[in-house]
Amino acid sequence: MKKLSESKIINSPTGIVYSIIADYKDAHPKILPNPPFVSLKVVKGGVGAGTEMIVGMEMFRKVQTFRAVVTEPEPGRTLVETTDTGYITTFSVEPENDGKKSLVTFTTELVENPGILKRLEFWLTSKLLHPVYKKELENLADASVKKLRR
Repeated sequence: MKKLSESKIINSPTGIVYSIIADYKDAHPKILPNPPFVSLKVVKGGVGAGTEMIVGMEMFRKVQTFRAVVTEPEPGRTLVETTDTGYITTFSVEPENDGKKSLVTFTTELVENPGILKRLEFWLTSKLLHPVYKKELENLADASVKKLRR
């Protein structure tokens, strides 16, 4: 497996941060950077485990869509999106500073396939995703602070 990941400490409790990530109907789509994300359509569920969605991303000047299914190996701490394209993205939220802050990590794994094209695909994808994940984490931080103030 090849992995790439980004982390950020967010000044909000884990419950608030996790609730935004887990809410695929309303909150999660609002933190996705556009571009490259152009759509997120929930086709089943909508919050946490069991959610199924179709996501559109503009990559290399072309909109590509993929289907993803969400599981929660550790409810309240870990969400996993498994796509039909072979990518597995894990969102983990760990308490920091006695639970007043959250350490959030996005990790994407790709099954390592032989061949130069797959290696090139992963290299290009990782170059694209690092800044996207940084921006998504910033958006998550902003959304969680707003939700905390309510």
